[in-house]
Amino acid sequence: MPSLTETKLEQPRPEHPRPDWERRDWLNLNGEWDFRFEAAAAPTAAPTAAPTAAPAASGQAAAESESAASSPRKLPEDADFDARITVPFSWASPLSGWGRDEKGVGWYRRAVRWSPAAAGSLVFLRFGAVDYECDVWVNGVHAGSHRGGYGSFDLDVTAAWRAEADNEIVVRAEDLDGAWQARGKQGYGEIRGIWQPVWLEGRPLTFVRSAKFETAIDGSVEAVLRIEAAQAGEALLQLDFGPDASASEQLQLGAGANEARVRFSVTEPRLWSPDAPHLYEGGLTLTSVAGEDRIGTYFGIREIGAEAFGERGYKWVTLNGKPIYLNGTLDQSYHRTGYFTYPSDEEMREEIYLMKRLGLNFVRIHIKPEEPRKLYWADKLGILVMEDMPCFWGNPDERARAAYESEARETIERDWNHPSIFSWVMFNETWGLKTDAGAVSTTGDAGQQQLYLPETQEWVRRCYRWAKELDPTRLVEDNSPCNWDHVETDLNTWHFYVNGYAKLREHVEHVVSGTHPGSELNYIGGNKQADAPLMNSECGNVWGIEGGAGDSDLAWHYRYMLNEFRRHDKLCGFVFTEFRDVTNEFNGYYRLDGTSKDFGYDGVMPGMSLRDLHAADFIVVDEPPCRTVEAGSEAEVKLLRSSYSDAYHGRTLTLQWELAYDRDGARTIRESGKAELGWDGYGVAELQPLRVTMPDEDAVAVLGLRLVDDKGAVVSRNFTTFDVRGRAASPLAASVPVAETAERSFEPDWTAIGGQKLNGGRAGSFAYEIALPDAQRLPLLSEVEIRFEASAKRLLAHHVEGQSQAANVNFMHGDRADAQNNANTHFMTGEEKHASQVDVLVDGEQIATFVLPDDPADARGILSWHYQEADNRLDEAGSYGWLCRAQVPARIAAKLDASRSLRLELRASEGGLSLYGRDAGRYPVAIEAICR
Repeated sequence: MPSLTETKLEQPRPEHPRPDWERRDWLNLNGEWDFRFEAAAAPTAAPTAAPTAAPAASGQAAAESESAASSPRKLPEDADFDARITVPFSWASPLSGWGRDEKGVGWYRRAVRWSPAAAGSLVFLRFGAVDYECDVWVNGVHAGSHRGGYGSFDLDVTAAWRAEADNEIVVRAEDLDGAWQARGKQGYGEIRGIWQPVWLEGRPLTFVRSAKFETAIDGSVEAVLRIEAAQAGEALLQLDFGPDASASEQLQLGAGANEARVRFSVTEPRLWSPDAPHLYEGGLTLTSVAGEDRIGTYFGIREIGAEAFGERGYKWVTLNGKPIYLNGTLDQSYHRTGYFTYPSDEEMREEIYLMKRLGLNFVRIHIKPEEPRKLYWADKLGILVMEDMPCFWGNPDERARAAYESEARETIERDWNHPSIFSWVMFNETWGLKTDAGAVSTTGDAGQQQLYLPETQEWVRRCYRWAKELDPTRLVEDNSPCNWDHVETDLNTWHFYVNGYAKLREHVEHVVSGTHPGSELNYIGGNKQADAPLMNSECGNVWGIEGGAGDSDLAWHYRYMLNEFRRHDKLCGFVFTEFRDVTNEFNGYYRLDGTSKDFGYDGVMPGMSLRDLHAADFIVVDEPPCRTVEAGSEAEVKLLRSSYSDAYHGRTLTLQWELAYDRDGARTIRESGKAELGWDGYGVAELQPLRVTMPDEDAVAVLGLRLVDDKGAVVSRNFTTFDVRGRAASPLAASVPVAETAERSFEPDWTAIGGQKLNGGRAGSFAYEIALPDAQRLPLLSEVEIRFEASAKRLLAHHVEGQSQAANVNFMHGDRADAQNNANTHFMTGEEKHASQVDVLVDGEQIATFVLPDDPADARGILSWHYQEADNRLDEAGSYGWLCRAQVPARIAAKLDASRSLRLELRASEGGLSLYGRDAGRYPVAIEAICR
């Protein structure tokens, strides 16, 4: 027999995989294993599942029954393990050390010498998850099987285990991407084979298999325990979660499986919420003649619900009996090297931290159950979780349904105790629910509704009702839809990816106005709405852009979208797509490597960040994100108050406002004021509109709003903007449009934003001939200042002829995309900078040099957004530069006084150059020579 892998290995993920269910007597088996791969050309035969009326058998039971129907396929004695692999990473992922995305059979082998601390204990081999069909042998004895890619399972290997000798563990994992498999969204990176931790665990002969904690906000707790007893007899069960949260009960156990219910009350309960994520951490101990079984675990006291408030005929989502506005994001839970397995516990903790620092209070885990360690950090740090079931992609036939039902049960049973989870999502966007679709459908294909057959709709209804019966403590959604096809649900959600303020506003209005009991909107098959809370469960702008998957500024769209959401009293939350970029989607708050994107709000409204848009108490600007107005005119701004917290109810808050503008690099406050607001009641209500007078010159004006409490602390911020036109800043400003050059030497060069922006790639120069005021207008020309807005220019592939992105790339299903090829791409401001340098020459003499730090795009690029020609075809949207001002030396000014014209040359380094005209960028300036 080939030599076995040694046991002393450097271990990834060394911490206990289940802090929600932790025994001290355990051994982590992560690390290097021997590996052998067998490519397979076609799926192997498997028993056909019997039709089911609703999910019934547990994942473990289903696996055992299928295993019994077919003999396990043992590795031949002379088989060669010719590779090493690092567990617990998918064999397709780089961190596995094997890193080949091939379907087939992976064989794993490991030698282990270990025995439980207490003599006579049972030895269990535990797997976080193995994709997809798994058989396990210990010392040549078949220990068991499991089918399903996401469920956790354990095997009692005591009979085959050698306490004082080496033990050989062999695992066979088969993943053939069957159309019936619950696979989820693995196109980003396949999970194949062992992809979550593996460990050994010692248990006494009588042990606790599971416990469910059901809590109420009055402090009452019921624990429902499943206990396996080696023999009948008495046992003492003790629950200890602190001095105010403990109980003990004498049990009379029968041999085999038992259920015990223990009720106790927590005095002065501390409720769990994202703002105060208190956990009752401790454990339970079962003492019997077989010994002690001690398990570390925890629970949180909280209640999830849906209630109507006041005279409303619709409900909001509630947490602990109060409305909560759900500021959420879609999390693909994808890592660039581990794929769906995080390299470390620290990185899982950081994921939750990065969400919370944005002011988000919930996350939707997309098309997969989350790793238990990450759910632990959601519990510990405080963020609500909407957890999806993984979908299959083939027809919803009996085999697919049976496989799905098994994994759905495993998911809900495993993750029951996490207080962070408030909702189960059974299906997403009707994926896997259409029969004989001509192509695998993705988003927005309402025309294929007829393929969602009535019998499938009824199966979905049964799945919803089954989940609701299994777990009545949470909200359950039948299908998170983009095709208006709910059947029966606790949450009336919908998806949209719409670009453009007017279109988005119209769309949201349509959904809100059509949401009421009895409405058929967003439902299929004659089903109608009840009074389920209305919320969005996917939104953003990535799929709304023609051609898809460009990488561009999110900040502009995001702010007006959230304003539109907060206008509507019915809407109680949203899910923004998405938390991080992934392999072919570039619409995250963060990039895939974890680096930040700069939304730029602070540069428009001082002190503002994303957190302000996620505040429970908020001032809504009921206006477009930017309006064109005349200089000196008066503008009315409609405002609303939106409150989903009682933190300030019964108090007076102050609305502070100021109208400011910046044309010459200095911020000027045109007007300011304040108003006292009685802050009472949940929901949305109108406020008195503001009337402001615009500056008397061309400017980009910003109306900034602060909601301030009685101690002077800012509760939230918001703003709206104006392009003020009609009067020149100076009658003696000589200017030329950016595109009207006298000479160009960049290769390539091109215009954008309707000719209002001029770009030069790599090194080169733009030259302009500028006529200055004649002697009649300005008898003595004593000073000349050159002024222009400029940035570096990052040259992308789509700027070069012949390198644009093909439109038929299948983004949803894993085709890799290079954002540089996409015509919509102009990278949003981030940590990575692309600097350049521009020299300013007048009549051939250099008068100044400016370092241009970057080629940015974010909320500061107000004019570049305001003057986009199409909502679905972005043209360097949000891009802007720095205001460059250079004084012409007196010796040159003397010549200009005579010539009354100048040649301006702007010469850039390899970082390129972008110049912004009056209607692009951040400042309303062209190429200007200010004369005095």
